[in-house]
Amino acid sequence: MERQSTGAVAGVDSSFDQLNRDWYIDKAVQILVFLGGISAIVFIIGIFIFISKEGFGFLVGDFNFREFFFSPNWRPTSESRETFGILALIAGTASVTGLAMLIAIPFSLGAAIFIAEFASGKTREFLKVTVELLAAIPSVVWGFIGLAIMNPVIIQTFDVPVGLNVLNAGVILGLMAAPIMTSIAEDALKAVPDRYREAAEAMGATRWQVIYKVVLPAAKNGLLGAVLLGVGRGFGETMAVLMATGHSINIPTSVFDSVRALTATIAAELGETAAGSSHYQALFTIGIFLFVITFIINLAADLIVRGIRKG
Repeated sequence: MERQSTGAVAGVDSSFDQLNRDWYIDKAVQILVFLGGISAIVFIIGIFIFISKEGFGFLVGDFNFREFFFSPNWRPTSESRETFGILALIAGTASVTGLAMLIAIPFSLGAAIFIAEFASGKTREFLKVTVELLAAIPSVVWGFIGLAIMNPVIIQTFDVPVGLNVLNAGVILGLMAAPIMTSIAEDALKAVPDRYREAAEAMGATRWQVIYKVVLPAAKNGLLGAVLLGVGRGFGETMAVLMATGHSINIPTSVFDSVRALTATIAAELGETAAGSSHYQALFTIGIFLFVITFIINLAADLIVRGIRKG
């Protein structure tokens, strides 16, 4: 009897120790997951504090709102008078991003519709993997394609002196933004309940009528979120834009004009600028402006996507 009692007690103690170990492991995993979840927020706040600190001196000193946002003259190294106007840089960024979206949106929505509504089995899986592989191509590779391939093609096709221009960068940026837009748009289309399609087909609607009049309106918020994320992707791109635009300070009047983007300006000039100078701080002020714009775009996309999920 004593041996049985001793064995029972030992079994209870062993089970209790196992429960304690499981509890500690569970708590440790929860803490690790929590730290991983908030790390992105901490890093973003840290980045914003850093760029704000570096650009604060310019904001309280040489910053002139009217000149900074409405002057096309970016002459930070002028010996007579330093000028920090980013209007031409904003125009260059907007023109390239706008053209990229005109190219990317039709291709992305078309690919998403085909993958979600027409492709099946291995074809769908192959296309989804291909889209994800396109998204994994480094920016510098796309920039090299624009510099080495698109440049001579544009010169020969349109008989222009320079092929590094808005058209070149817009095509490259459109191809870069298309994969992420396709993935998000395809998820939005797949989120539409099948009963919507079945009800429309039961009323005699064709496949295209179901897509155009039922699926696309039901997924419009998710599709808009995909477009906004593509805009944010294009607005914040650096290396490919730097290599494909021609890097010329200019307000474009056609797609064949060379331009300079905001991100490319920071990448090209920051390494050769004296730390703490007005030029250095002005570049970080551009960084603050870019941070705010991309934050607004991504926040809007997130709110739109959350809206369709709740709906």
